[in-house]
Amino acid sequence: MARILIKNLGKAVITADVNKPILWLALHQQIDWMHSCGGKGRCTTCKAEVLSGDEHLSLLSPAEIKYRTQGLLKENERLACQTRLTGDAEVKIPEECKLPHLNYLD
Repeated sequence: MARILIKNLGKAVITADVNKPILWLALHQQIDWMHSCGGKGRCTTCKAEVLSGDEHLSLLSPAEIKYRTQGLLKENERLACQTRLTGDAEVKIPEECKLPHLNYLD
C-alpha cells in the first residue's frame, strides 16, 4: 500500500494500492480536487506541488512533458491525473489550483 499526504488540505492522507493516478485516488476517497478537463491531461488545473517522495511517482507523461516545455508546469509540479503513485509521497495544492469551497492550511 502507498500513502500520499496532501499537506495543505487538512493534512488529508490517501492510502491505496499503487499504480493509480493521484487524482483518481483522491476522488475515490471523496477528496475534492480541481480537474477541468475531466482528468485527461488536457489542462493543468489538477497540479500537485511535490514536497517529498518524487522518486515514488511515475515518470513524466507526454502531457506533463508538453506542459513543462511550455512553461506551464514547474519542475516540482505534476499533474494529478497523469501521475501514478508507486510509494509514499507528500504534496500540496498550488494556489492557482485551489477550490474556493475548501479550507487550505496555507
